[in-house]
Amino acid sequence: MSRTARRGRALIDELWAVLPAWIVARVLLVAAFVAAYAVADRLTPGAHPNQLTEGLIAWDGTWYHDIARLGYGALPQEGLRFFPLYPLVARALSLGVDGLVNPVLIVLANLASLGVAIGVRRLVRNEGLGEAVASRAVWLVMLFPSAFVLAWAYAEAFMLAAAIGAFVALRRERWWWAALAGVIAGLSRPLGLVLVLPALIEVLRTWRRASARDRAGRAAAVAAPLVGAGVYLLWVRSVYGDALLPYRAQGPLRGEVVNPLARLWEGLHQMVGPERLGDGLHIPFAIGFVVLLVITFRKWPASYGVYAASVLLVALGAENLNSLERYGLNAFPLVLTLALLCRDERVERSVLTICAGGFVALGSLAWLGAYVP
Repeated sequence: MSRTARRGRALIDELWAVLPAWIVARVLLVAAFVAAYAVADRLTPGAHPNQLTEGLIAWDGTWYHDIARLGYGALPQEGLRFFPLYPLVARALSLGVDGLVNPVLIVLANLASLGVAIGVRRLVRNEGLGEAVASRAVWLVMLFPSAFVLAWAYAEAFMLAAAIGAFVALRRERWWWAALAGVIAGLSRPLGLVLVLPALIEVLRTWRRASARDRAGRAAAVAAPLVGAGVYLLWVRSVYGDALLPYRAQGPLRGEVVNPLARLWEGLHQMVGPERLGDGLHIPFAIGFVVLLVITFRKWPASYGVYAASVLLVALGAENLNSLERYGLNAFPLVLTLALLCRDERVERSVLTICAGGFVALGSLAWLGAYVP
């Protein structure tokens, strides 16, 4: 059997291994939609929230739809905060299906989420943790409470697949593959820049024993997320005169940049104050993420902990904690750590059940317009 044939066979085997978790997540998504529809009919008969009628194109999906169909020039400058790779790929592919942008956006996101699952399984196995932990990690990532966005028209699946792929390549010292993944991440979401840090850590770990030729690949792996984001920012500068507009556009939505520790302390008070049904609802997740982060630094190589900490600092460094749970999913080493902590079968079943319940609940609340994913 040729090398190409062996790789193809291995990919098919991996696909079959992750497919059950991927399918169950979509079954739960249908349950979330049905629950949201039933609640909306009961509370406001005949007047469903916009998000419910938009389906899988709700919330940020409407922005990606408009960018893919109309381009940035037809939108308010607020739309620049959505990085271009995902909508532009959808735009290109939709030309072959009579411009049907919405189905292409949804299919792309769901295919990328399969890549997320395969990447998680491969990453955990490459770290020598065995099949059981790898399988558990796939289920936890697919059923994480905020993971319903991996089936929506969001760039989350693109970003996560690229970030996990970058880690697979970095840990195996496949520097040019890591560079490709870094460019994709940098073009997909503002968070793509964070991949510079784990790449730098992995490069420094192996720099001394590298030849001059190998060092070029290592340098490319570190620079790639900057290059990906930089291409978009330079385009923004050429058209709008300010390269930082995609980041400035986040300000009115996320509020002022604050001290993450102070924000967490403030959140503890919000859990029992007037904001207990607002930002206070995010605080249990925030506390859980911080605990998992501490354990991540103890259980995983430094690059994993630094990446997760950087993503979490971005999330907790905002006055508005909307979408905190989605940032927690982006900080995927936290979910891998959770998989390590669920070695007991009863604990695993309990955690997966809680995650599945949270998946349905947050998905339903998002469709009802009560939760910002």
